[in-house]
Amino acid sequence: MIAAFKSNEPDEPTSSDSEDESIETSDPEHSEVAARERQRFGAIDMSRTPCVVHTLQLVVNMIQKDTSVNRLLSKVKLFRKSSVATERLLQMCQLTLIKDCPTRWSSTYQMISQLLQIKDSVVQVADGMSWDYLLSSEWHKLSALRDLLIPFAEHTQLLQSDTQSLSLVVPGLLDLQVHLSEFPHAQGSSFKDLASLAIKMKANMDKRFSCFLDHTDSKFSPLAAAACFLDPTVAPEALLENDDEQIGALLRRSEDYLAQLVPPVVREKEAEDEKPVEGEESKEEQPHNKQPRFRFLS
Repeated sequence: MIAAFKSNEPDEPTSSDSEDESIETSDPEHSEVAARERQRFGAIDMSRTPCVVHTLQLVVNMIQKDTSVNRLLSKVKLFRKSSVATERLLQMCQLTLIKDCPTRWSSTYQMISQLLQIKDSVVQVADGMSWDYLLSSEWHKLSALRDLLIPFAEHTQLLQSDTQSLSLVVPGLLDLQVHLSEFPHAQGSSFKDLASLAIKMKANMDKRFSCFLDHTDSKFSPLAAAACFLDPTVAPEALLENDDEQIGALLRRSEDYLAQLVPPVVREKEAEDEKPVEGEESKEEQPHNKQPRFRFLS
């Protein structure tokens, strides 16, 4: 897929291209329409935009490469290897442990979340089989790891749906950035390895999503920020009501990008329509108590 977007050498014109050119040459009306479209939309941009959710999973999978976390997860998975323990657990709470699958999104979070949900039953089964399963400190560490993964699972669920919009990409990524920045402070000195992991995940996320968030990056595209700016359900929360310097730069780039797409005639007409009418009173905005969708960013 990446190779398909490489254009080092121009492709040979196909028969359909030749037919289009002949039609454009012979039909003045078709030629005029094509010229207007080129003037309005410019050259076709074949730059590649990575799948946001797939890229997000590459950041999440960093937990599998952390030695201490991987050791803990391996200990958790031992429970599923015993058919006797699984059967006893099923009889006791009508649930079994979810299997962690690296190709299934959010499966690690789901495994940890369900394990903590049925913790008492798991402990009883392990004691009945005379196992030294998980220490108290390891249970606390699993709880902290779940807190680290919850926002990723939530945004994965949001962005992978068929109804998701490009306007949700920038606020979702900014929300996760703030979460990873705050996580080390929230943990304090309890689990320094998880705090260090969160810092590495943020650095990796900044690098992978620089095309959406870093306006100084050579591959930066303002399209996602512009989509966010045009969406009234997320623009105030993500761009307009935020004093962060990085977000302010994204707002300016999105405004410039949209201004370039609007023809001058349309801009003049919109300016005339925005002139206030004499005697018309401005309506005050009603306060709203809506729960913020991006709680860390808010």
